[in-house]
Amino acid sequence: MKLLVDSGSTKADWISIDTNGKVLFTTQSLGLNPEVLTKEEIIARLDDKFDISHNKDKAAHLFFYGAGCGTDRMKNFLTDVFKDYFKNASVNVYEDTYAAVFATTPKNQEAIVCILGTGSNCSYFDGHILHQKVQSLGYIAMDDCSGNRFGRHLLRGYYFNKMPANLAVEFEKEFDVEPDAVKENLYKKPNPNAYLATYAKFLIKHKNTEFCQKYIREELVAFVENYIMQFENCKEVPVHFVGSIAFYLKEELEAVLNEYGIKIGNVLRRPIDGLIEFHVANS
Repeated sequence: MKLLVDSGSTKADWISIDTNGKVLFTTQSLGLNPEVLTKEEIIARLDDKFDISHNKDKAAHLFFYGAGCGTDRMKNFLTDVFKDYFKNASVNVYEDTYAAVFATTPKNQEAIVCILGTGSNCSYFDGHILHQKVQSLGYIAMDDCSGNRFGRHLLRGYYFNKMPANLAVEFEKEFDVEPDAVKENLYKKPNPNAYLATYAKFLIKHKNTEFCQKYIREELVAFVENYIMQFENCKEVPVHFVGSIAFYLKEELEAVLNEYGIKIGNVLRRPIDGLIEFHVANS
């Protein structure tokens, strides 16, 4: 049994397949970002899902693609956690960009591959190897055009009384915006980046308002200029995207890319299904 996992900070999609690529089960757990979780928290999230905990000794291979796995330290930490938990499995941990690459980019083709979900990322794939020019400093300092970045904008807009009154009423109905509740989630509970990203659905729902359009454009432009344009050939190769922010803001994303002469490629909400074909072909 192979376990294929695509994990962001908010959630992780799991698919179990046999050697022929037949799906044995699918499930979803909370995200397993090693930058913001302890070993004990990760194990608790694994134990919380019956399909995972019940089959942990049956897994022969685990291929994990995750947010927060961009450094050797985090890869090694998570590899050790998984080896303790899936005792009979060989474990391979990759940063989440590789899942996006394998799901969007035809074999041996060049592309720039971006993730716009809870967090954000951008890499160049030369057909064989992944190259990055920006080392992420995490959600506080970076993550342009991400769900957590939009959540930050919305909270600030609400609390600084910049949000239009009609939107503020809707915002209060949809979320608990009492100061104590917000600060509890931001400064005491785990995964503050995932908490901030929960507000992004409000921005997408109201994306045609002037208030939301301002933030959308600002963040899209920042992402293009700070991430994509780091690569000199960004106007020569397709730029693929994975993640809910890219998927639900595809029209706005394509419009901004066109302004810069950049060609949009494939846009997927999640890469997990595309990983099955890749792992069967490369088993």
